[in-house]
Amino acid sequence: MTDVTSADLATIYAMPTARVIAKARPEIDIHARKFIEMSPFCVLATSGLDGSVDASPRGGHPGFVRVEGPSELLMPDRPGNNRIDSFKNIVEGTGLLQMIFFVPGFDETLRVGGRGTLTTEPALIAAMEEFGKLPRAVLRIEVSEAYFHCGKALMRSKLWSRDTKVERETFPSISQVIHDQTGLGEPETQTQVEARYKTQL
Repeated sequence: MTDVTSADLATIYAMPTARVIAKARPEIDIHARKFIEMSPFCVLATSGLDGSVDASPRGGHPGFVRVEGPSELLMPDRPGNNRIDSFKNIVEGTGLLQMIFFVPGFDETLRVGGRGTLTTEPALIAAMEEFGKLPRAVLRIEVSEAYFHCGKALMRSKLWSRDTKVERETFPSISQVIHDQTGLGEPETQTQVEARYKTQL
């Protein structure tokens, strides 16, 4: 089996249409703003100087990522596992990042690319309280590109379909999984995990 090279790609895939190229906008327009304001969840992707790549889920109330203007987004940091892989990549590397925003029930997604910086500016921290708690830091994104993805991937996966919903009991709790993998800590039931998560929001 031969690995595909850059030269091979042109023979495997057709050129994208002018419409597909043109949909990538250099800033947040009215449609992208509305989508972000409805979105309670996104995935943040960053890369380190060593070539490592991190993709991290982020969530909050709809609009938890704030649109400050056509070229600026603000994302509050919420309690997590303290690995801070994304933030290490941003402050130690180029700061380049990509985000994909989801809206429950929508098959389309929104991709935003740009450069990030971290701030602990007190006034900004105070203005981004959520769940009764202040963020520890705020990610400021200087937007360079934004475009919508068609819904084919989510339609194929039937992500929002009730018919394909998997019952939670079919898989161990995250606590049990990590215990099995590491032998560290005492495993919790899924109910206990969910109760702990709620106190940490």
